[in-house]
Formats: sequence, structure tokens, C-alpha cells
Amino acid sequence: MADTAAPALAFRGVGKSFGTRVVLADVDLEVMPGEAVGLVGVNGAGKTTLLRALLDLSRPDTGSIEVFGTPSGAAAARAQLAYLAERFTPPGFATGLELLRYLLALHEVKLDVAAAEAQARALDLDPAALLRPARHYSKGMAQKLGLLACVLARRPLLVLDEPMSGLDPRARAHFKRCLADQKAAGVTLFFSTHLLADVEALCDRIAVLEGGRLVYVGTPAALLMARGASTLEEAFLSLVDAAA
Repeated sequence: MADTAAPALAFRGVGKSFGTRVVLADVDLEVMPGEAVGLVGVNGAGKTTLLRALLDLSRPDTGSIEVFGTPSGAAAARAQLAYLAERFTPPGFATGLELLRYLLALHEVKLDVAAAEAQARALDLDPAALLRPARHYSKGMAQKLGLLACVLARRPLLVLDEPMSGLDPRARAHFKRCLADQKAAGVTLFFSTHLLADVEALCDRIAVLEGGRLVYVGTPAALLMARGASTLEEAFLSLVDAAA
């Protein structure tokens, strides 16, 4: 069970290098329960490496990561989160419902078909599509299926890597609405993105990585004010150019 007195996520002095290339350097960040934090940076800034370290897919060279007070390397830590990769590619031979049943079983949750169909409608995914093999799914449909599995798993933390990359405007709108509903229900959101409009719409705070270092952590509004910018895109560019 999640320790709600502890930060949902705590990165403390996290560092990672590949050979002589420093990918993460002394990253310190806390995400509180119920908070939505967007992780932003240019390609190669270290976002995916940080998420992989959180998920224990890559061990940091220095520092530590905790999930609700539990070290991230422990199975009990990962049991408290659901993860959606940037390129969720379900096996094409299985139907949507079969995949949901399997993915939820990994979380020790029994599939409620009626709840799955209702949540699919909220994501603008035709419930009839759940009966079709995933090889017939578009990228947007596959991403919705992945988010559907995360939501139905009922974990206190959602970790998402570029979840809306490549989605059309309609799919993005429904995807964002679903994430906003999760946040309203008290679920913690931590996701990487290049889409700053999504950060403004969903996030309490933004964490900007540049060259493996956190160069800003705070509200989007405070970043606008600090950089004297009228848009978050302008503020972001001003920040990373100054930090480069």
C-alpha cells in the first residue's frame, strides 16, 4: 500500500553516465501525492533515462529513487504504479479485451468488462474495437488501449513517456480529459512530453531537463514570469538556451 505521507516520487542525487557521456547529473526532484508534474526537455536531455531508472530498467550510477517511500528497485515500489511507454505496441494476435485481461492480471486486478467499455467510451475508443485483434489498431487506438489498461489497474501513480506523441487533435483531447479525470480522483501523474500545451493544461509543476541537469522546477506560470515570456514555448526556449 502506498505511503501517502511520503512523496509519490523522490529522486535524490540521481546520476547516470554511458562511458564518458554524462546523461543525468545530480537530479533532485520530489513529486507529491496527487500532483501532476511534466518532465520536459529537448531530445537527448535525459528524460527517458530518468524514467528507465525510476522503473528499474536501468540502475543509476549515483543517488537513489523512491516510490511512496519504497526504493524503486523493490518490486513493492513498482506495484504502486502503472506505466505507459511512448510506443505502446500490443501484440497483434490478441484482441483488445485479451490484452487488457493479461495486463491487468500483471497488476493482480480482474478485468471488469463493463468498466472497460465505459472507460473506452470516455477515451473515444469504440468498445467494439476491444473485440478486434490489435493488429487492426491505429497508433492512436493502441495508445488509448495502453492508457485504458493503466487506468483500470487503479494504481496511485501513473508514469507516462510521451503519451500523446503522434496522436491527432481529437485523440489528444480525449486523452488529456482522461488524465485530468485521473488527477481529479487523486492519482499522481508524472509524464515526459514535448507538448508544452499539455503541460499548461494538466500540470501543477514543470521539471525541465537540459544536458542531464534539472534547470527549472516550478509552476508553468512562474517560469513565464521568470523568463519574461508570453508563452510557455518562448519561456522554455529562453531557459534551455541560457542553460546550454
